[in-house]
Amino acid sequence: MVRATLIYDGDLYTPQPLGRGSVLAVDGMIVATGTIARGEVEDALGVLGIELQVVDARGCIVVPGLIDPHEHLLGSSGEEGFSSRSPEIFCTELIASGITTVVGTLGTDTSMRTMAELLAKVKALEEEGLSAYMYSGGYTLPPVTVMGSLRNDLLFIDRVIGAGEIAVSDRRAVQPMIHELAAAITEAYVGGLLSRKAGVTHIHVGEGAARLAPVRAVLDDFDVDPAAVYPTHVARTRELLSEAAALTHRGAFVDIDTTDRELPSALDRYVQDHGELGRLTVSTDAGSTSPGTLIQELADCVHEGWSLESILPLATANTARVLKLPAKGRLERGCDADVLALSGGALEPVHLVARGAVLMEHGNVNARPTFLKQTNRLVMLSGEKD
Repeated sequence: MVRATLIYDGDLYTPQPLGRGSVLAVDGMIVATGTIARGEVEDALGVLGIELQVVDARGCIVVPGLIDPHEHLLGSSGEEGFSSRSPEIFCTELIASGITTVVGTLGTDTSMRTMAELLAKVKALEEEGLSAYMYSGGYTLPPVTVMGSLRNDLLFIDRVIGAGEIAVSDRRAVQPMIHELAAAITEAYVGGLLSRKAGVTHIHVGEGAARLAPVRAVLDDFDVDPAAVYPTHVARTRELLSEAAALTHRGAFVDIDTTDRELPSALDRYVQDHGELGRLTVSTDAGSTSPGTLIQELADCVHEGWSLESILPLATANTARVLKLPAKGRLERGCDADVLALSGGALEPVHLVARGAVLMEHGNVNARPTFLKQTNRLVMLSGEKD
């Protein structure tokens, strides 16, 4: 059945400011933005027998649904023993956080957290109305895969869009030999070419003194396209952030996570180091932390003086570019109808539409994890950390 949704009369950011207007979606795709006469739309769709659902966005800022390129969807590995492993992330957490597209990854633990399990989680989130993807691999090389190689995973598993998170400069993973790292990056790159996917390698940069030196060595010695590497956690130190800023001038995207809740100051330093904002993304690294830190940190940046139009691309259009998701990250005709309405002052999620379906209205999440329909369990967990 064809579904139509009108997000009506908000302050539109595409992510660039468009002024007051509406977004009309039909069958999960945006068909019009701007000034839209509600009555005329209702009449026209009525003639076609299509029912229209209206989301009243008056007084709200309407933006593209957020894209989080780095979440531990199965939960954090738990580096203080088995009992410290955190539970999986549920669709309700993502929806309440304004996230419509997410990319899952494995980290330190590739023994109990497996690629097959991550794939199942990604597919579950898709069934629950969100858009979900994943990286193939984990901290160490050779990478763990489903189909025997990074290239095969990209070719034959629709939700795999790249490799990662491969660790460098981190004591929890053996520093990879440069040719091994280059080989993995090239495998993912070629897999991306053959499957029309991003094929990027998401690189976890630890606290080691080498910082981004292994990545630069790969680019210098093996003729690897800089756009094929996508380092994350680059705001750990001022020195690392400076190196990341320089890497953007070679054509790479880099990512800052919100774990430490210091995004405004990190962005200030990044700009001082002449990093390209158009090649920067922001992620949550959620698993032990909440997906909600993404919108909270973007809001903090606006409250610290950053313009909304300069901040939004870091979690929308820029992320869609590096992940090669052309239908994501923008409120434009032909894009997926992933739309977030925020309160005008605090920038808190109010309404959320994902692929044309209304998943949250007036701050109330409509969707629930599917497994709850078949159980009498009471699942109530609340973290003790602010």
